[in-house]
Amino acid sequence: LTLTEEHWELIRVVRDFYARYEMAPAMRPLVKATKQALGEEKGRSVYLMSLFPGSPPKRLARIAGLPKPTNCL
Repeated sequence: LTLTEEHWELIRVVRDFYARYEMAPAMRPLVKATKQALGEEKGRSVYLMSLFPGSPPKRLARIAGLPKPTNCL
């Protein structure tokens, strides 16, 4: 996975979420936080899946250096 500016935007969103709530976001909170931070176009699960295939919350947490979201398998 080669990180582009779009990837880094999402990494910053996840790190901000973690700083605020002291937990890594699962998919629904991640979509909501992304929508608030980056707008309607990027705040969609399809967009997240295109950048982080599989489980976007789990992959984002690992890349951002955060603990795995509690409800991720």
